[in-house]
Amino acid sequence: MESKYALILQRIHAALEASRAVFARFTPGAIETEYKIGHDPVTEADRALDAVLRRELLREGEGWLSEESVDDPIRLQCSRVWVVDPLDGTREFVKGIPEFCASIGFVENGRPVAGGIYNPATDETFLGSIDSGVTYNGKPAQPSQRTTLDGALVLASRSEVRRGEWKPFENAAFKLRPMGSVAYKLALVSAGLADITFTLTPKNEWDVVAGAALVQSAGGFVSTLDKARLTANHRNPLLSGLLACGPLLKDELLALVEPHIRVTEPAR
Repeated sequence: MESKYALILQRIHAALEASRAVFARFTPGAIETEYKIGHDPVTEADRALDAVLRRELLREGEGWLSEESVDDPIRLQCSRVWVVDPLDGTREFVKGIPEFCASIGFVENGRPVAGGIYNPATDETFLGSIDSGVTYNGKPAQPSQRTTLDGALVLASRSEVRRGEWKPFENAAFKLRPMGSVAYKLALVSAGLADITFTLTPKNEWDVVAGAALVQSAGGFVSTLDKARLTANHRNPLLSGLLACGPLLKDELLALVEPHIRVTEPAR
């Protein structure tokens, strides 16, 4: 049976393909030098990617929330909304670390239902919807079926690790890997290439909606810090934080992070 979101997935895929040409105009790692001579290639890349994604995705009656666009509150009246980060992992992009991506989430009636993430440095494409499952480079993928945290691979935010926010978990039984781009980390979890990722730090919807849609579409577990289902297209796009893992790790993950959660719900 064809996915209800087959046309949406086609649009996401076309937009990610179109982003390739934009990414190809920039050399990650050479960008730091550009800064020094007064150019701001990251802003240029962000704007160019935003324009390409908007052109490929947006149709009449749909809303748009992007890190790189001025927020238009008309989106709050739309039942179908695109939540986009044209370039997630800017620090890594600048330094030439292959952990950045274009991230596209599709929200229907407040629920993330489809997503696509493309990492041009590794040439990885993750695509999926809640009724079709997830593909990784065109092949069906599923999240980790691991049942214990012991030996699990947990992806942590590189900047959070640097700030000391992962100190409480340093001696845990899992393997911790610092990495850039929360969207890319979520994509890796959706395809079973890592077991868990979480952040106890507030994140914006555009950081996580596509990745969360992918994890859920693959059959994995996603939750905000107050143990609620992730919803999107709020007036204030800031979320308290996010947990994501393979379906069988949910209880152990919740038990692990609960003592460290300080939820102050952002105003809506």
